[in-house]
Amino acid sequence: MSITYKDAAGIEGMRVACILASEVLDYLTPFMKAGVTTREIDKLANDYMVNVQGTVSATLGYQPSGYPPYPASLCTSLNHVVCHGIPNDKPLKKGDIMNIDVTVITKDGWFGDNSRMYLIGDVSIAAKRLCRVTFEAMWQGIMRVKPGVRLGDIGFAIQTFAEKQGFSVVREFCGHGIGQRFHEEPQVLHYGRPGTLELLTPGMTFTIEPMINAGKRDIKDGPEKDGWTIVTRDHSLSAQWEHTVLVTETGYEVLTLSAGSPATPDFVAAWHAAAPAAATLTADSAA
Repeated sequence: MSITYKDAAGIEGMRVACILASEVLDYLTPFMKAGVTTREIDKLANDYMVNVQGTVSATLGYQPSGYPPYPASLCTSLNHVVCHGIPNDKPLKKGDIMNIDVTVITKDGWFGDNSRMYLIGDVSIAAKRLCRVTFEAMWQGIMRVKPGVRLGDIGFAIQTFAEKQGFSVVREFCGHGIGQRFHEEPQVLHYGRPGTLELLTPGMTFTIEPMINAGKRDIKDGPEKDGWTIVTRDHSLSAQWEHTVLVTETGYEVLTLSAGSPATPDFVAAWHAAAPAAATLTADSAA
């Protein structure tokens, strides 16, 4: 599979899909409280996609080679779950942290993919810090996107930032190209060496979605043995944030920014002010 470069129509299709994906998370935000089950959240999301947006979930029934069909419309990864947590009937409790990952497919066949962390009630200082640093690590990668940069530069920026904060980067899962297929080339590693891997070119669309652990980076299959759930080997907390980005002629556009998206870190604007040629900060991504 080769990298697909989106033309003007494709870029517009991706903009629509990605905003819709982010708006699912906007819709779910008020429901993220102690006592709610992840299965209830999954039903809310599916109903919103199908009945309000006219989209469908890309994950429901998704079955890559070697995996069982995924049984839900969302991934809900709680506390030490790194990724692919399957919604269930266990209620959320105060102090939990959870990633919700949603991918929609529009009627025109475009995929929009993003995820956010949610803090349930009062959480520990350590959990808040992990979620914040992971969010900032994602942006450390995003703000380096521009033509002529290589994917290794993005991974290096994320890895260096996270490890300086005392955290570790999961290696087994990565971001990916996306368009009219859920997973396209290139793979987007969240670690690496500068000046390596694919060269960024206008029209590329891909996700940046680092998974950062509070402890060691080692992972394993979850105790459920469901073929999907991945947890930290040392049972430490894990966090993940995800945006889909477009490589523009001069920099990047974050496609999954909606009205409810968390504010961009202050250092992003400072980066662009100090090196305006480094990338283009769109009006949406500056909000």
